Amino acid sequence: MRVVQNTTVACNTAHLAARIEIEAFITHAERQIDQTRRRVILGETIPHAEKVFSIFETHTEWISKGKAGVPVELGLRVCVMEDQHRFILRHKVMQKQTDDQVTLDMVTETLERFVDLESCSFDKGFHSPANQQALQAHLKWVALPRKSKLSQQAHAIKHANDFVKARRQHSAVVSAINALEVHGLDRCPDQSIVGFKRYVALAVVARNIHRFGAILREREVKRMNRRQRHADPPCKLAA
Repeated sequence: MRVVQNTTVACNTAHLAARIEIEAFITHAERQIDQTRRRVILGETIPHAEKVFSIFETHTEWISKGKAGVPVELGLRVCVMEDQHRFILRHKVMQKQTDDQVTLDMVTETLERFVDLESCSFDKGFHSPANQQALQAHLKWVALPRKSKLSQQAHAIKHANDFVKARRQHSAVVSAINALEVHGLDRCPDQSIVGFKRYVALAVVARNIHRFGAILREREVKRMNRRQRHADPPCKLAA
């Protein structure tokens, strides 16, 4: 008797889940029909906020890259902060956010765990007048290139030795992003925004472990080379 009851409950749960899924697809279809009618027949411009780019992963966003060959992408932005040893200290999945909106949060949240953080280099996309001013209260040196035409003071800052040094080190974070993409982060197989965030976090952990292993391997190679240099030369027997 208990088996029959459990089977009935399981069947009812499965039917309810299927019904909820079907109703969600019907809602998507009705929205798409409405937007098509408004756009094609009425000639309206559909607001970007109303558009859905994936009915399976509704958190998917339209990202304008502004690069030759890849003008746009579908997905979510992920911001990462890397230290001088190429370890990722902080990452953030950006939902409906731009770079300049997460700049201060990335720094303050990183400082909560790494109090020795003194300087940071950013891309131009993170610039805003408010960020330029706010970051000065948290960091000793900020390398944040400006988008607009530079004033005489900004031009002097850009060519200062500390600024140039920080910008040269900034290229290392590009290699970290490429490493994350090569090792699977260019496409997330997990479902839902929760699965996406979990997948990104695990990818960051894997990247840091990979980096730690590379450091240990470099140390071992140096140790072996040092041993070979200081090893006694082989004895030669007289003929």
